[in-house]
Amino acid sequence: MLEKKTKSIKESPEKAVLVGLATKSQGKDKVEEYLDELAFLVETAGGIPVDRFTQSLEYPNPKTYVGSGKLEEISQYVKAAEIDMVVFDDELGSSQIRNLEKVLECKILDRTNLILDIFAKRAQTAHAKVQVELAQYQYMLPRLTRMWTHLERQKGGIGLRGPGETEIETDRRIIRDKISLLKKKLVQIDKQKSTQRKSRGQMIRVALVGYTNVGKSTLMNLLSKSDIFAENKLFATLDTTVRKVVIENVPFLLSDTVGFIRKLPHNLVESFKSTLDEMRESDILVHVVDISHPEFEDQIKTVTQTLSEIGAGHKPVIMVFNKIDAYTFVEKDDDDLTPIEKENISLVELKKSWMAKDNHPCIFISAKTKENYPELKDLLYSHIREVHAKKYPYNNFLY
Repeated sequence: MLEKKTKSIKESPEKAVLVGLATKSQGKDKVEEYLDELAFLVETAGGIPVDRFTQSLEYPNPKTYVGSGKLEEISQYVKAAEIDMVVFDDELGSSQIRNLEKVLECKILDRTNLILDIFAKRAQTAHAKVQVELAQYQYMLPRLTRMWTHLERQKGGIGLRGPGETEIETDRRIIRDKISLLKKKLVQIDKQKSTQRKSRGQMIRVALVGYTNVGKSTLMNLLSKSDIFAENKLFATLDTTVRKVVIENVPFLLSDTVGFIRKLPHNLVESFKSTLDEMRESDILVHVVDISHPEFEDQIKTVTQTLSEIGAGHKPVIMVFNKIDAYTFVEKDDDDLTPIEKENISLVELKKSWMAKDNHPCIFISAKTKENYPELKDLLYSHIREVHAKKYPYNNFLY
């Protein structure tokens, strides 16, 4: 009877509390937006976000992230509601994690740790698993001291301080060796991937890029008539998938890549170098945007900035505003003098404003209902044909 009860407890989802800070660089509205995203991350990882706490500080407390009063408030709630973990929206240092564990007496995670956990669960191929494992070890290395909190209760003493330090140094050495080995594995994999990309022949390469959970995999399935895993969760796709697609008489290679997210861990970006090479070496980027998301413009900025950071900012881009079937707006009364908010802008007005911009060609579609899908195919066809003519001037028999 006891075994059954224990099993059911283990299988029940972990309850989480979210914590964020409003600072000089990010206001309260932005904090709430980030915490909404953090809640989605928790749900994707299999947890239940129960409540959230925010505080306004000039900068995070170097010891406990939040102030002492707010920490006590969180502590009381955690104990009363029997919370399993507290998730912080920013990356925490080893001393912050250790101090928070002492006060809150529960599991402490930060956004980076949570993303790494999701990536570890989502990784399917050996390549993706090596990438995630490397990022995890790189995250773990400077935080090893938190694993030896049992030594802190023994206030030094003969024969105690030395072994403790030796144990930590031994673990650090083991992890450094693992990091070195994983990096060598990735170099080998990168070479294999590069060879594969070069052997794909004289076909234009198109990469689907965008924020996570904007519908890239759904669009990939639609264009390539394949059955790639697509789910309404963050990071449903980790492994880059490449399919040959033909529109009219033009064949091209289409790749579905990992989605971006704000505050994406640097180690993760470095580890996924070969995956990001698909974007760097593509001829055209199709930037998929969830037009129904209230902060889609900020998401566009995040993706654009990340593409620039990885050396793909100069690529030709086609903007595809997806999920028009889910777009909603509230029409204002004529006598309403309050400022116009995003939710008061109609889809027709949005189309006009974005299509008036000269930087990228764009189209509004629904990959789910196939609305405007023929127009998307026509747009892709014209651009791929144009790029092919420039890149392979002596191989234009297709036209």
